[in-house]
Amino acid sequence: MREAAIDIAGLEFAWAGSAPLLQIQQLRVERGERVFLTGASGSGKSTLLGLIGGVLQPRKGSIRIMGLPVNELRASERDRFRGEHLGFIFQMFNLIPYLTLLENVILPLQFSPARAGRLSATTPEKEAVRLLGALGLGNGALFGRPVVELSIGQQQRVAAARALIGRPQLLIADEPTSSLDADARQDFLELLMRECHESGTTVLFVSHDRSLSPLFDRSLALADLNSAPSSGH
Repeated sequence: MREAAIDIAGLEFAWAGSAPLLQIQQLRVERGERVFLTGASGSGKSTLLGLIGGVLQPRKGSIRIMGLPVNELRASERDRFRGEHLGFIFQMFNLIPYLTLLENVILPLQFSPARAGRLSATTPEKEAVRLLGALGLGNGALFGRPVVELSIGQQQRVAAARALIGRPQLLIADEPTSSLDADARQDFLELLMRECHESGTTVLFVSHDRSLSPLFDRSLALADLNSAPSSGH
């Protein structure tokens, strides 16, 4: 059987001095799959993403990403793996305000030679322009402007292009559409899903908005995965 994009078994996580927040016996996401994960505020959705990304470490269990046991790696190895194989879209975007639109998109390639190497047939600048166009932000007049001059919707597209540059194997999105109205949210997600499909990128998308779930291959509720008594509180 081919290694899954995400394979979690017997996971337990708790903050210091607290009861377990997450107890997940099994979570498997196949390569190329697009999964929607929902849950109540404070239920541990962002914590789970941090564990998958290797930013946090579990108390128990195993987390395998593309077949690699990330929770067994040293911190520096997890950092390198994350930079080479994962793309993140954050709820608050986390763009660098003093950089231009194009500079923000290209930034991950400066920290990951392996990711930059996947662009052998083009330049980082051309790939950034292509991604921005695919995500509905093809106005070249904007490319040299600082991102703080853009609208929220435009910043969101920049954040998505930054996450996708270098063709990451796994895209993790944490409530990235919460500041958009319904029409803009739908349009953005359709563009994002199309780009991920064409690049073969696996998607784990976290949101409290269940109306978005039909755009994905599968929908999961964290409450159904998590047996920790603190779930949902």
